[in-house]
Amino acid sequence: MPEFLADCRARQGLDLLAPTWNGVLLWALRDGPCRPYTLRRRVGGISPKVLTETLRRLEAHGLVARRRYREAPPRVEYELTPLGRTLLAPLKAVGDWAAEHGDAVAAAREGADGGPG
Repeated sequence: MPEFLADCRARQGLDLLAPTWNGVLLWALRDGPCRPYTLRRRVGGISPKVLTETLRRLEAHGLVARRRYREAPPRVEYELTPLGRTLLAPLKAVGDWAAEHGDAVAAAREGADGGPG
């Protein structure tokens, strides 16, 4: 019997971080609530549409909470839920690994692409 069935817990956990922006936005929210405009500036390279889609996906998974203020103009902030905060340590570990081994991965990729190396 396969160890990683489509609905096993480990696979579900990995699928949460698989979309490109999920981990980046979770990490960007680590210091507290943030407005979408600030998140876009903090992250860089993410379109407003993709930011909104990603935040909605993270909210649907219970990792991010959306707070809407009844002000004029309307204000919305996003923040990590307690469940979302549990992913910060694994995200930091992946970031630390990438900082340490990123050059080796890039060199291997260049070699596989037929580039220098």
